[in-house]
Amino acid sequence: MAVQCASGQADISGPDFKFSVDVNLVVLHATVRDRKGRFVSGLRKDDFQVFEDGVPQAIREFHHEDVPVAVGLVVDNSGSMSRKRRDVTAAALAFARSSNPNDQMFVVNFNERVSFGLRGAELFSASKAELEHALNGVPANGRTALYDAIEAGLAHLNKASLEKKVLIVISDGGDNASHHTLDQVLESAGRSDAIIYTIGLFDEDDKDRNPVVLKKLARVTGGEVYLPSETRRVVQVCQAIAADTRNQYTFTYIPSNQKLDGTFRVIRVTATAPHGGRLLVRTRDGYIASPQRKVRPNDSRGEP
Repeated sequence: MAVQCASGQADISGPDFKFSVDVNLVVLHATVRDRKGRFVSGLRKDDFQVFEDGVPQAIREFHHEDVPVAVGLVVDNSGSMSRKRRDVTAAALAFARSSNPNDQMFVVNFNERVSFGLRGAELFSASKAELEHALNGVPANGRTALYDAIEAGLAHLNKASLEKKVLIVISDGGDNASHHTLDQVLESAGRSDAIIYTIGLFDEDDKDRNPVVLKKLARVTGGEVYLPSETRRVVQVCQAIAADTRNQYTFTYIPSNQKLDGTFRVIRVTATAPHGGRLLVRTRDGYIASPQRKVRPNDSRGEP
């Protein structure tokens, strides 16, 4: 589902060593389901087709395996969330229990201020006790700086050593205290390689709720939005997200259009079942061809 424009140049010179890299590599993580909503496994590279702006692309690398993920839990701690705190903590811990044991996780708490929940200088943790402490470290009160929190989460994911990155945002979608705007956040998400899953928790009298924002954040990154009718169902939702991240296909391609001109490139992925039947593929709907390049020395290899 995520897409990563990993491109750039790097030179390391010495008496016996020098290399140069100049590629624009797109990395996609895709969830494939059948018409009954079940995960589909066992597909091969030739069962997929990737299109960028309508032009077919040659898939370069392909695999389907459970790999560790860097995960940020972005949790709304504004006043409207106080009654939901216990269920939210239980859901986040359920996600951690259902995830790959080598995942790197962190917590972003926010009301009108944004803070990271892990203690000390620790950037990531897989400890359930540490995560529970991080989730309960901020009282639920004040206004809502959702956009600032997502920006902070995306920036923190860049510090992870793992290739695959996920943000899980638990909020009502409202924002009344951020310095960033929604357009800025959507642009950051479009440039990022992170998948964003959003969970909307609403009260009937919540005037700030904004499910449209949550849907946009999920769609632009290839994630999914969940709007449970009851707060207690958020535990099942987080378990479903964990299953989703562990049942994805990953493939890469080098775009036929190599211009890094800041334009949005539309991505479409299709899959064909070996014995016929319709398959549903979910991945992000595109990416921004950013001139801000990332160095990937390992991409100096030839075809795998």
